[in-house]
Amino acid sequence: MAEDLRSRAKLDLSECFIDGTFVSAKKGGFSAGKTKRGKGTKTMAVVDGHGLPVAVHIASASPHGLTLVPDTVAGRIVSASPERLIGDNAYDSDELDAELTHRGIEVIATHRANRTHSLTQGGRPLRRYKRRWKVERLFAWLQHFRRILLRHEYHAANFLGFVQLGCLLILMRQYF
Repeated sequence: MAEDLRSRAKLDLSECFIDGTFVSAKKGGFSAGKTKRGKGTKTMAVVDGHGLPVAVHIASASPHGLTLVPDTVAGRIVSASPERLIGDNAYDSDELDAELTHRGIEVIATHRANRTHSLTQGGRPLRRYKRRWKVERLFAWLQHFRRILLRHEYHAANFLGFVQLGCLLILMRQYF
C-alpha cells in the first residue's frame, strides 16, 4: 500500500522527519527499560513530507535515540530511502552523518550547544527544520489508539504489531 501511495505521489521521500517518544509500560516486559519516568519503551518513527509514516521501530527506553536511527531507517515500509532525514539536535552526530551519508541519506539537524567542531550547515538546509512538527503530529495520531498510548503487552513484537497496525490505519486514510 505504501509503494502504491508513493507511485501516486502521496508519499514524498524527498524530506523525512525523525523523532522518538516514550511509551509507558506498566507491566514491564521485553524491551521495557527503566528511566526517570518509569518503565517504558521508546517508539521511533520516520515520517515523510506529508506526515505519513515511513518507518517505525521500538526499543527499550534506556538507550539514546541517536543509537536507534540506523535500525529505524532500515525498518522502513517502502523500498526507497529518504533523501534527507531531518531531526532535532539530539541527532547531531558526526558518526550518524557518516553512516547515513554512506547509505545516500543527508542528515539535517541543529547543532548541540556543546558541539566542539563548528561544522556549520548553511542556513538553507536548516529552514527545513521548521516543518519537523509533522513527526510530532504522527505521534498525536498514534496516541488516539488506546493500545499504543500505554503498553500493556509483555512481548515487544506484539506491541510493535499494534504500532504498525496504527500506522497502517493512518496510511489507509490517505489511500481512500
